[in-house]
Amino acid sequence: AKAYTAAGHVMDSFTVFLILAWYLSNIGVLLLNKYLLSVYGFKCPIFLTLCHMVACSCFSYMVAAFQLVPRQSVKSKKQLLKISVLAIVFCASVVGGNISLRFLPVSFNQAIGATTPFFTAIFSAVMINKLETVNTYLALVPVVVGIILASGAEPLFHLYGFIVCMSATAARAFKSVLQGILLSSEGEKLNGMNLLMYMAPISCIVLIPATLLMEPTSVDRATTLFNESPGFGIMLLLNSFLAYFVNLTNFLVTKHTSALTLQVLGNAKGVVATIVSILLFRNPVSTAGMVGYTITVFGVVLYSEAKKRGVKTLTKQKMIAAERDAESPGSFPGPK
Repeated sequence: AKAYTAAGHVMDSFTVFLILAWYLSNIGVLLLNKYLLSVYGFKCPIFLTLCHMVACSCFSYMVAAFQLVPRQSVKSKKQLLKISVLAIVFCASVVGGNISLRFLPVSFNQAIGATTPFFTAIFSAVMINKLETVNTYLALVPVVVGIILASGAEPLFHLYGFIVCMSATAARAFKSVLQGILLSSEGEKLNGMNLLMYMAPISCIVLIPATLLMEPTSVDRATTLFNESPGFGIMLLLNSFLAYFVNLTNFLVTKHTSALTLQVLGNAKGVVATIVSILLFRNPVSTAGMVGYTITVFGVVLYSEAKKRGVKTLTKQKMIAAERDAESPGSFPGPK
């Protein structure tokens, strides 16, 4: 049997391997975050995020040194300032996601995370006046309805965890729109791996004082847990490595397939992560909650399809307009 991308192209075995690696790393880092924060009781999400960013910094520069990813340089202080702003927003979204895992099951965390398109549409309209088609906005209705239903029926609902997770989801969408604004010129655009290489060290600079102020006993706590169970140290190291590997496989899957294929895979990834987490952590779920999450995922799929059709329609309109301009008499030089 052959595997195909979302565009209908046949995938080779290496691409299939990349997709499996992307799936495993995404789900692995999520489940390990939950395991460390909840099962081991390592209630230091800021320090955990710092470990992630240290790993991302080290591995990013190692990959760049071996030229495994094309290197792009920062060309000005202004560009560096823009990257710093993105790093702070990125950092806030990751910390918020990790904090929420202390209070919420992975299944509910993923349901909330699926509402990212809703926030992206709002920020795009407010910040850059980018309006979508009516069908695209209508597709967001089940996204919102589903999460409301899932929230009301969640057996382990925690208000603080819900607010933090929703804020992290909004921050992720905000960062996506902000990135389009700040790094819009061709000379300033960076691919995902180069952007991570510059954002991760800046995130470390932000997270070190935050950890010292808000989690002053985190290092002692980590040392104690490691002495009690060496498995904790192994899990923390593996978790930090996977935090980088998620970004690397994300970049490679997009390079070898397309952004559309990654989007389709992302929609399915949340469902797979939810099922695996329920089987692993055995957290209680309600029928209404699962129905709500299903409605949300269905809305995300509808939103993706509506956006795709909207882009195709806009491209077609531009092509027709260009053909009309080319055919108009005024576009040809007159007789001398």
